[in-house]
Amino acid sequence: MRQRAQRGIVLAGLMACLVARDQIAEAQVRGIPIYNSGIPSGIAVYGDIGFPNEDAGKGTALAVSGRAGFGPFGATAILSTFNPDGPGDNHVSVGATLNYKVFGGPLIPLSVTLQGGIGYSKPDIGILPGDESELRFPVGLGFALTIPNPALAIHPWIAPRLDIVRLSGGGLSDTETNFGVSAGVELNLLSGLGAHAAYDRVFIDGGDPGVFGLGAHYAFRIPGL
Repeated sequence: MRQRAQRGIVLAGLMACLVARDQIAEAQVRGIPIYNSGIPSGIAVYGDIGFPNEDAGKGTALAVSGRAGFGPFGATAILSTFNPDGPGDNHVSVGATLNYKVFGGPLIPLSVTLQGGIGYSKPDIGILPGDESELRFPVGLGFALTIPNPALAIHPWIAPRLDIVRLSGGGLSDTETNFGVSAGVELNLLSGLGAHAAYDRVFIDGGDPGVFGLGAHYAFRIPGL
């Protein structure tokens, strides 16, 4: 009986964490939009700042990421720290994506990219502080246009996806799947320097967490890639 009672308490705590999670930034890493803007040419370094809405915990997030493209394949690694409004410590998240270009080429302005990713964090919420972990698996397609001009390439994009979240704690786990979408634009100079902005939203019961992000990046061109 005591074991059943303890298991019930753990289950209740996990459900409380799930409810609280719906008020925390819904993205691959906390507080930063999910970018699916195509395969980079060479290697690029990105810096981002994110501004979640009220349903996403508000506050601010900072992130640094590296991207690499090799023909039709690409990969991204990201590290972020999210400081929500109210008391509590920063939430640190790590993530990675793999990308494959299913359509598009050097002479075709439209590209379609399949993306699968993973994000990991250990939120300090609910009645099980430090015991729960969160895995997020965004899977979707990105549609991007390249609008060239002599000095500045404009790169708008939109990316619908499935947002799969698995929260574990106390030997129990729960998985939830929602629809999400992100969209943005990149501005790229011939020197490799650029700026970008994006908005990310996840549609869930009880609220739609959204994140607006801004950042800058630099691309290192590698001959032959």
